[in-house]
Amino acid sequence: MIRPVPSRRDTIADDLRHQISTGHFKAGERLPSEAQLATRYTVSTPTLRSALALLQGEGLVEKIHGSGNFVRRPLRRITYTGGRGEAPTWTTSSAPLQVTARTTNLEAHGHLTALLNVPPRSPLTEVFYITHEGKSPHSLARIYVPRDLAPTDSSVPDEIAVHLADLRPPLAEVQERLSARLPTQEEATVLRISTSLAVLSLARVATDVTGRVVEAALLVLPGDRADALFTTRLMTEERSSKE
Repeated sequence: MIRPVPSRRDTIADDLRHQISTGHFKAGERLPSEAQLATRYTVSTPTLRSALALLQGEGLVEKIHGSGNFVRRPLRRITYTGGRGEAPTWTTSSAPLQVTARTTNLEAHGHLTALLNVPPRSPLTEVFYITHEGKSPHSLARIYVPRDLAPTDSSVPDEIAVHLADLRPPLAEVQERLSARLPTQEEATVLRISTSLAVLSLARVATDVTGRVVEAALLVLPGDRADALFTTRLMTEERSSKE
């Protein structure tokens, strides 16, 4: 049986992968420039970038626009815990991740009108936030709430949950839709991932007992560092006592 000859892209990726695994290039270290690497391997820049894209997709290398390609430090995996009535949460095996947030007032338009079931131009508040460990981003999310339910000063997502609990009727339904897709260019840039690395895309919509959508969250979780956990608790004890 004739084995296929490895492509130049695969050969370059294998060599760089070996240099990273053996410590020649250390975690956090900047790789030589793409022009230098292309010259070293005697290939075109597109071929070199294709090899780097393989390593970015594996989570070994991250490209920081304007700075270059760096050996990625080992990232903690995060777990999104769904299937509950509370606000979305993330857990890790060690210390909590840091959160940065930005709040913007806007009017409902396009997909937001359908997502929150509101007329166009309805006043909303968007909280855009990123979880990160040091300088390494882990996930991003956009949370939308009707303006009258939005906290006046929110620096962390938990403030929204507390404020909503004070103002809204009890929740009647929470829908979570999970899908896998490739990131947009904006998402890839913010999360410092390759556009070829799949992400988990989760849309969470919470409706109160009056039928009003009181929160819609759009989350993006990179596939190389995130899991989603949904737990259904069966009322076995209660059923047994009735039998």
